[in-house]
Amino acid sequence: MTGFFNKKKVIGYTAGVYDLFHIGHLNIFKNAKKYCDYLVVGINTDELVQGYKNRKPMIPLEQRMEIVKAIKYVDKTEAQDSLDRLVPALRHNASVVFIGSDWKGSERWTENERVLNEHNIKVIYLPNTLGISTTELIKKAKVN
Repeated sequence: MTGFFNKKKVIGYTAGVYDLFHIGHLNIFKNAKKYCDYLVVGINTDELVQGYKNRKPMIPLEQRMEIVKAIKYVDKTEAQDSLDRLVPALRHNASVVFIGSDWKGSERWTENERVLNEHNIKVIYLPNTLGISTTELIKKAKVN
């Protein structure tokens, strides 16, 4: 028997800092939602960001989570304290993980893709919004 009641719900997962929320962030969520029925977004903790970007986010974790949770494309948010994508993807039974296309071919994401694929989790690289990034916004704010 096929049909509506047998359709598997596609769960997607993505994670990031989402500091100084901008159109690029919104586009990631909007594009991700085209590929899944339910989108879980991990928000990197302040401590995690400090560890790999060598700076704290401009907006604290709790506020970033509230902002992202209010986006209509996002079904659930959670704090993300690791760069690992496998554990949260498995926890949420996600069949797809989303990441920006600027990571495609990087050593880190080539390995992530291999590990996720071993668990039948597909990686979809979403197009970045040209000309916008939080890092660039912070640099501009410091200049002005």
